[in-house]
Amino acid sequence: MPPQTPIDSDLPSPADAGARAAQLRAEINRANRLYYIENAPELDDAEWDARMQELVALEKAHSELRTPDSPTQRVGAPPSGGFEEVVHLVPMLSLGNVSDEDGLRAWHQRALDYLEIDSASMVCELKIDGLAIAVTYRDGILVRAATRGDGERGEDVTANVRTIRSVPLVLEKDSEDDAQTLPDVPDVIELRGEVYFPISKFAALNAERERAGLQAYVNPRNSASGSLRQLDSGETAKRPLDMFFYALGYLENKGEGNARDEARSEAGEDTDKGLASHWDLLQAVKGWGGRVNPWTRRAETIEEVMAAVADAGEIRESLDYGIDGVVVKIDSLALQRRLGYVGRDPRWAIAYKFPA
Repeated sequence: MPPQTPIDSDLPSPADAGARAAQLRAEINRANRLYYIENAPELDDAEWDARMQELVALEKAHSELRTPDSPTQRVGAPPSGGFEEVVHLVPMLSLGNVSDEDGLRAWHQRALDYLEIDSASMVCELKIDGLAIAVTYRDGILVRAATRGDGERGEDVTANVRTIRSVPLVLEKDSEDDAQTLPDVPDVIELRGEVYFPISKFAALNAERERAGLQAYVNPRNSASGSLRQLDSGETAKRPLDMFFYALGYLENKGEGNARDEARSEAGEDTDKGLASHWDLLQAVKGWGGRVNPWTRRAETIEEVMAAVADAGEIRESLDYGIDGVVVKIDSLALQRRLGYVGRDPRWAIAYKFPA
């Protein structure tokens, strides 16, 4: 554990305030990363609260120290009159789905036949029953979050997503080892993810709503949607929302022009960015501080995919979030681009839906 500066109730002089605020931001962001991403908490609740309170006081006394990546920006903004409509940098398209082994095997064979190859590595991910969002980072800092909407346009829920502790306000490499092994955070990157409401907290929320004379939510997915779409982000901050990242939507680096026309699929571009596969992307996102579902599996054959599907079915009831299937993707980004789309569905991915 790195040395921690003792908390001092007296605010530092203006000359030292900037350095102290930067130190507190770094310590809190590191603590959040260790707690939510690496499951290795470094600070207890009292230590975390003390640092946050000191940072809030510093930024109140010196407003020029408040930055977009400050953890104090999670607290919530005043109520808005409504959500602004935003156009997605790249459309958030749908997935085709199958509900039996024969359908999954048929999808796999069609992909191989289209590519005229005998095999292709795949990635299997839990299909979380939540609310899909797109989160955009510019120079590593979270600048926008939007709901899926109709796939072309969604609602700007940036203020609300900022309140979700597991969503990093800044993407960055965390150590010297990361600096050697991870690709740099792109100048602009849009990541796709799923916001969900933990099952363990669902009953408590409904009990609270009933006491307040409000209608109970039907299920955790409904509660996630309702919580994320609060006009008052202060109310969203009171809800224990969580999120996993699962895909790349858009990527751009300075000097390379506008990548919108190039990034026509969630595969993005893999040249000179250290991202040759979907698996590479997930590891990079995790290394930058994003939360990726730990169950995610690689599979070399359709038999390994079927084994992963069976395992997901077995653990389904033990999870603290709802899942309704497994998403299977061709791993190589180059192969994803070759496969392309049929209408609004990618040929390179399929959702296996559990029987109702």
